Amino acid sequence: MPETATAADPVASPVGTPVTDVLAQAVSALGGQQRDGQVQMAIEVAEAMSEGRHLLVQAGTGTGKSLGYLVPAMLHDKRVVVATATLALQHQLVERDLPRLVEAVKGVRGLDPSYAVLKGRSNYACLHRIRAGVPDDQGTLVDVPTGSMAEKVLELRAWAEEETEAGGSGERDNAPRHTDREWRQVSVNHRECLGAAKCPFGAECFAELAKEKAQRSHLIVTNHSLLAIDAIEEVPMIPDYDTVVIDEAHELVQRVTQAATDELGASDIERAARRASRWTDGDGDPAGDLEDAAAQLAEAFEATPPGRIDQMSTQLADALVLVRDAARACVSAFPRESGGEGEGDAGRTQAKGMVQEVFVNAERMAAGSDRDVLWLGEARDRFPARLHVAPLQVWGPMRDKLLTDKTVVFTSATLMLGGEFGAVATSLGLKPTERIGSQIATTDDETALPWKGLDVGSPFDYGQQSILYVARHLPQPGRDGLGQAQLDEICDLVDSLDGRTLGLFSSRRAAETAAEAVRTRLPHLTTLAQGDAQLPELAKQFVEDPHTCLFGTLSLWQGLDVPGDTCQLVIIDRIPFPRPDDPLMSARAKAADDRGGNGFMEVSATHAALLMAQGAGRLIRTTSDRGIVAVLDPRLETARYGRFLKASLPPMWSTTDPALVRQALKRLGQSASRE
Repeated sequence: MPETATAADPVASPVGTPVTDVLAQAVSALGGQQRDGQVQMAIEVAEAMSEGRHLLVQAGTGTGKSLGYLVPAMLHDKRVVVATATLALQHQLVERDLPRLVEAVKGVRGLDPSYAVLKGRSNYACLHRIRAGVPDDQGTLVDVPTGSMAEKVLELRAWAEEETEAGGSGERDNAPRHTDREWRQVSVNHRECLGAAKCPFGAECFAELAKEKAQRSHLIVTNHSLLAIDAIEEVPMIPDYDTVVIDEAHELVQRVTQAATDELGASDIERAARRASRWTDGDGDPAGDLEDAAAQLAEAFEATPPGRIDQMSTQLADALVLVRDAARACVSAFPRESGGEGEGDAGRTQAKGMVQEVFVNAERMAAGSDRDVLWLGEARDRFPARLHVAPLQVWGPMRDKLLTDKTVVFTSATLMLGGEFGAVATSLGLKPTERIGSQIATTDDETALPWKGLDVGSPFDYGQQSILYVARHLPQPGRDGLGQAQLDEICDLVDSLDGRTLGLFSSRRAAETAAEAVRTRLPHLTTLAQGDAQLPELAKQFVEDPHTCLFGTLSLWQGLDVPGDTCQLVIIDRIPFPRPDDPLMSARAKAADDRGGNGFMEVSATHAALLMAQGAGRLIRTTSDRGIVAVLDPRLETARYGRFLKASLPPMWSTTDPALVRQALKRLGQSASRE
């Protein structure tokens, strides 16, 4: 079980070459420098893979963790899957790290350097939809798109044909710029797909070609969601593999939860019924019955208050059963297909898939399982209320369906919360352990799985490069957003540095309020707020102009990489606890309390600690970066849980002195201006 990490001896790979030798070749080929943490990580990952033991590796920004797991994965004697949370990291692996690594290991005998990328079917253009058309609400194929998006859809169609001729991947990431709505006109999900055998374009299908390449490859790069569908929901999506490396593992629980979350609205049912009406036959009017059931569900929604549903009303329960039964009858009323090759009908397949999805979701919701959380979303503007269902926890399915069958390496810059791996390990399905001195002892529970925690540190000297400032003198944040004291503090801090500020806020309203205050008081600066433009455009402006502030919410907490003088001040307005009325998080906290635990610490504080660590991590991205993280929430210093949260952050030098911080910011600003 986890113990204090020390560098181990070089590990010989199955092909007889020490991991450290190949890593050195790869680092040299990439033009980098060898890092002790990266070497230690590669050695430990290789050991975990060969011994079949789970491993958690915290590798700080700048460690080079990608090579730290790619090299042992390439040397492992069985297929390895690498799963990422973000497209940016997936793109980095496939476009930069893996090609150079393959070049670096060319001379290693017996090594299989093949790799492939695998994504969900809707991420690939569908040649049948492009060439045969898109079914309308009656299921009739419409060949040419109409309306304002016609030009873009035609551009996407032309691009897909060019991809076919050039042997391209047909992946959405490589397509011309487009919206989600436009992409849906040239793609299908797994329920809408005819299947390779029935599709006249099956031999050319981008998704099928990607699967075939994955079958021939030693290393497969995919995402958390597809991994969850394959391993946990047991829908075969990935060729058989021995080991999985989960990068950005701090996001895994959320991504698995999202993959296992379903929703249902009356409009979904009505649309499915309309599509089905052209195809269904048999006794009565099964499509009409389904449409009637949708009306009953809409009435039940009107009688149900928005929010978490702990006890379902009779009206809502009856309506869900009615929808379930009507959808089942409607699916049964579809005529059998002849089954001949190339004889699939896209309109029929899509219509049946829509009804099947209604049935599956209604059945799950009607079951009222204590393993699920059910809630009704609030109707807003033109968007009617929708019913949602999500798993109460994911650690059980992860343990039973992934961790017991495969070797898993979890890695991220943020895995230790409160200075320990325990909170994250528990959330991932690994049993908590008890620390004894410098080691962690194994639990006596026979169902516990062997695992090790390893912190390889960071090449950054946080104590010298950064300051953590907690504005202890400010009032505790209220429910009404930012107060005058917080706005004054933000403007003073920004003014002291003359820009170069990333503001991370708990709500869109807070970000916009702060941006407006800075614009009014400091008009000589450029102040950007999330929503003013697309995030890549905002990030580009932020980098190009040093006298700029960028204020936003969640996507900025984790998804922004701006090294150098661009960002020397990160402001966090308040500790990012989940909203008290968040249906899923509140249900998880209640479940923890009910079993004798501490729901606040296990759920709310853990959630906040992960986000704060990620947010603070936006500041120091290279060994030459300098800056300050300013937290405007005094509870980080005054509350009992503050110690846990601070221990989850990088080891920055800490202060509560406003004058000292303003002086430090002015020096940073002056230094940046001279350079």
